[in-house]
Amino acid sequence: MKILVYGAGVLGSLYAARLYQCGYDVTLLARGKRYEEIVLNGVILEGAISGERTVNRMPVCQTLEPDDCYDLIIVLVRGDQVTDLLPTLAANRNSKAILFMVNNPNGYADWIKAVGEERLLLGFAGAGGTRKDGVVRYHIVSPVLQPTTLAELDGSKSERIKDVARIFRNAGFATAISRNIEAWQKTHVAWVSPVANAILAAGGDGKVLSQRSDLLRLLVDAIHESFAVLRQLGVPIIPGKLKIITLMPKALTRTIFKLWSKTQHFDTIAVRHTLAAYSEIRLLSDELQAIARSTRNPTPALDRLHQYMLDHPR
Repeated sequence: MKILVYGAGVLGSLYAARLYQCGYDVTLLARGKRYEEIVLNGVILEGAISGERTVNRMPVCQTLEPDDCYDLIIVLVRGDQVTDLLPTLAANRNSKAILFMVNNPNGYADWIKAVGEERLLLGFAGAGGTRKDGVVRYHIVSPVLQPTTLAELDGSKSERIKDVARIFRNAGFATAISRNIEAWQKTHVAWVSPVANAILAAGGDGKVLSQRSDLLRLLVDAIHESFAVLRQLGVPIIPGKLKIITLMPKALTRTIFKLWSKTQHFDTIAVRHTLAAYSEIRLLSDELQAIARSTRNPTPALDRLHQYMLDHPR
């Protein structure tokens, strides 16, 4: 299978390199300084917890041409970058399938228009990290929390989505196939956006967040409000295990976030990503606000955290 990973940030670099390591025909699309780094030094991965470092000298390109042909294009860019690359993907009609691993809680009409319903696959990464001086420090999230999640638009477990899942598993990523990826992504935004905004309100420091009882209270209240909005709209909480956030006593949930926000794990997958991707964080927060405003549910904690995000741009 011939694969193009479109985007050489943390996640694009990680997934491309891991696929390449296990023998797949993978090309990574990078631009500008990042392209030059990869040509000169390869894709350098370093486990955030283990410290293990690998150097992957893999094929890299700067453009996707209209006549290029790939069996699978994996789009791994920030949500705020997708609109600009849709014309390039639309012009490439030879590639068989295009997997958007991007959080999009507002539906897929623009993506369908660009690449066609028959080619569109959807998903989300199960990893996080940072990139500095050409080195990607990454952490693969426990599958209990968030496996690499994949889906067909119609929710079917088709042979091709099973094949894609198998490819990722071969590269060391636990995978899950969702039958309702739109609800999955709305649920993800409903709790991740308040977490990111609370991080910004704490000055971009997880340890400070752990010491701010006012922010922890706002964070937990905002997640409760967001999930209530989804219920009002008839959107199921997916995966269902996340319902526990609103079933537990709020005091216990605050304690869990207090303990988690002190850890290196939280710093790697939450804090560093929030600080590096403010424009995407703002987009997701704006989108969550729009979803909330489509109901009559009051969301004072969610609104306050959103305002913190607007008042503390990075």
